[in-house]
Amino acid sequence: MANKIEQYLIELMVTYKEVADNLWLLDDEEYGMEGVAIMYVDPLVIFRIQVMDAPKEHRLELFTKLLELNACEVIHGAYALEADRVVLIDTLEYDTMDYQEFRATLDAFSLALTQHYPVLSPYRVVHA
Repeated sequence: MANKIEQYLIELMVTYKEVADNLWLLDDEEYGMEGVAIMYVDPLVIFRIQVMDAPKEHRLELFTKLLELNACEVIHGAYALEADRVVLIDTLEYDTMDYQEFRATLDAFSLALTQHYPVLSPYRVVHA
């Protein structure tokens, strides 16, 4: 049933690979979609990308900023905290999802990652 997802990925002409049943990983630098995971878990299509590790310091400030971005600037999906990682996540209902909605979610992810980088980069944890 996940054929619709693969069809949309082909139509978008993005580089991807199916890493498991019903799980695709986008690896398309040109489209700004590196590391986006798309998973089909009936009845949902889940889009997810790890944005950054959550810092140990200034967490409240970062989380406040993420909530503000969710309220005003994230078109599709939302920032969330998963374990100690900040992720961007969105879900669509498979049965009613069309190509425009699928593409809009990926476009919104790309836009958010690009536009929010300057705001979020001061909180990034630098690994040595």
